[in-house]
Amino acid sequence: MASDFRLKEQLPDLAAQIVASYTPDDGMNHLGHCPLPSYEEIIEALLDLKDVLYPGYRRKVGLHSGNIIYHVGGLIDSLHDRLTTQIGRALRHEHRVTKKHSDCESDIDFDAKGQAMAIEFLKRIPELRRTLSTDVRAAFDGDPACRTTDEIVFCYPGFAATTVYRIAHSMLKLGVPFIPRMMTEWAHKQTGIDIHPGATIGDYFFIDHGTGVVIGETCEIGRHVKVYQGVTLGALSFPTDADGQLVRGHKRHPTIEDRVVIYANATVLGGRTVIGHDSVIGSSVWVTRSVSPLTTVTLEKPQLKVRSAASDAEVLDGELNFQI
Repeated sequence: MASDFRLKEQLPDLAAQIVASYTPDDGMNHLGHCPLPSYEEIIEALLDLKDVLYPGYRRKVGLHSGNIIYHVGGLIDSLHDRLTTQIGRALRHEHRVTKKHSDCESDIDFDAKGQAMAIEFLKRIPELRRTLSTDVRAAFDGDPACRTTDEIVFCYPGFAATTVYRIAHSMLKLGVPFIPRMMTEWAHKQTGIDIHPGATIGDYFFIDHGTGVVIGETCEIGRHVKVYQGVTLGALSFPTDADGQLVRGHKRHPTIEDRVVIYANATVLGGRTVIGHDSVIGSSVWVTRSVSPLTTVTLEKPQLKVRSAASDAEVLDGELNFQI
């Protein structure tokens, strides 16, 4: 049956009703001539940065000592232009929001500031590579299923999420707004691992398996820390002010000291919670207070009930084994 074109006469009124819902205070529209950072451009920048950090693994193959300088030079030039524009947009947006301006007019040269931040970030790439190389080593040393470090760069979602986090964290420390969160949320969507760019994570960091890991904004993680899938390093509560608004900017997430292992589905909460160095947090535990160094935290040994058609219910006691 053919469509009734008379019904389409309602569409202009429907469009007008929808547009009427775009109020200045609804928090869900961005109208005007002041563009936000482009999501697509930020993702392209991340892909280019991965090519710079890990040459020969992704989009460009056949690289060697004779042509690598030209390849990297082209990427850096493109990244300079892309990041200058996108950081400038982010800075302009931040200024509008914090200063309550209704338009893009300002005496500040946001493009110049964006370029300076872009250059400073690009200068940090060698140090980023050094830190990421420790994460590769941690993954290789911590996973007996791994055959080569190439496998880590190609395949491991934990390492992919850590890579984006370290890029985003470096930008955040330079004062770049908005964009670091865009980056880590893209990585979250790609890997199922949610690391806030504000978290502080030491070197030799390894997320094994990874799906469902959450690391909050004010979390502090030391060196040589290993985390398994489903771990949450989160906030215990969200205090509010006299007006009932969330209090922001204080430490809400735990501190994890050096050489700690946190097994699958463990939950560690609270800004005052400190997991002491060389400790082990077992699977599925709920920790809301500090743990001394050299401590193992586990649930009581469970009783497993196995029922089959040939026998009555049987209770089996077994030792917990956290290795997966």
